[in-house]
Amino acid sequence: MGLTTGIVPIPRPMYEEHYWHAENDGTATRAKMASASGLYQSTIPASIARWSPLLPGDLAADVEEAAASLAQFDSHASITLGAGSPTLGPMHSILLRTESASSSQIENLTVGARQLALAELDQSASHNAQVVVGNVRAMEAALALADRLDQEAIRTMQAEIVSRQPGMSQHAGQWRDILVWVGSSSITPRGASHIAPQAALVPEAINDLIEFMARDDLPVLVQVAVAHAQFETIHPFIDGNGRTGRALVHALLRAKRLVISTTPPVSAGLLRATDRYFDALTAYRAGDARPIIEQFTAASRFAAQSGAKLVDDLAAEVATSRQKMGHIRPQSSAWKVLPVLIAQPVINARFLIERLDMNEVTAQRALGALSEAGVVEERTGKQRNRVWQHSGIIAILDEYGQSLRRG
Repeated sequence: MGLTTGIVPIPRPMYEEHYWHAENDGTATRAKMASASGLYQSTIPASIARWSPLLPGDLAADVEEAAASLAQFDSHASITLGAGSPTLGPMHSILLRTESASSSQIENLTVGARQLALAELDQSASHNAQVVVGNVRAMEAALALADRLDQEAIRTMQAEIVSRQPGMSQHAGQWRDILVWVGSSSITPRGASHIAPQAALVPEAINDLIEFMARDDLPVLVQVAVAHAQFETIHPFIDGNGRTGRALVHALLRAKRLVISTTPPVSAGLLRATDRYFDALTAYRAGDARPIIEQFTAASRFAAQSGAKLVDDLAAEVATSRQKMGHIRPQSSAWKVLPVLIAQPVINARFLIERLDMNEVTAQRALGALSEAGVVEERTGKQRNRVWQHSGIIAILDEYGQSLRRG
């Protein structure tokens, strides 16, 4: 039976008072420094390992419908492309990359499809692209580690995220040993919107979260939303918490077998309403899990709808390319390259040699055949370090990313 109230009660964190001694970072004024030192309250996370949700009837129905939409999206890709299709694997890869880019956009890290593909070839000078590639690797690790979501798995995800960020190597895969907070000041937690737990509390809080994620008696999207919010409350790392927390979402979706074949762009749904997403995290810390559950159900429905359209649009682009290649003999290596262009719409000879096990001559022939057919085009105009791109696929991916920012 549903609740008569609209909220979803969840144990509130407690708080402990400490004194902060601020140190000037060289940019703070005397006025700011005067208020930077003083008392503050850091979070003591509540235990959620044995929490039992009491969902109002309307929210329970919403959760069920959203979960069904994700499962339907997952099967849509397999049915549309065919379970044995060589396009299904690359389609999963580009959905994962799209999700990684959307998760990074929530942190104000924006990158276009071409730069991200170039970064995969180690040919992008874009810092943002390098950072997003780290997020892609974290998503890959999250899916690979879905069956054992323990401390090591979570640390591995974060390590993949920050390993490409300058000065972060010593913090990769390590629980933080300092206080962190969510706010605009770099010198004081006072006035921050959220002050995370003291570092000594992190391991125990993470163990409680791991116990919660291991349960199989909860609606999956409720478990996903609450686990994500609890992780963000703990903020266990110096950096990369938000992106690690969203990678954890996909690890749980895979672990609970709600999605199997693809990576639904859930972060893309969150990106469309970041203010509501951050407000929902605040509400969670005030003892109401309903807003964060609602944000994840809405994001899941959007992921299913927009993800299905993205799959269809990309599949149609590949079909058009296949028609252009109608005159190419079936034994040509160019056919082996075609499905890969979904996941990697910018390629070079080295990529084909390393990823598709071609030799130099075969790789050049494949690129020549695809170029002559009008499937890819060489955009550098160089004699060395040349790259070819599938402009149609890049246009589809960029339009999808731009539509998210437009809301």
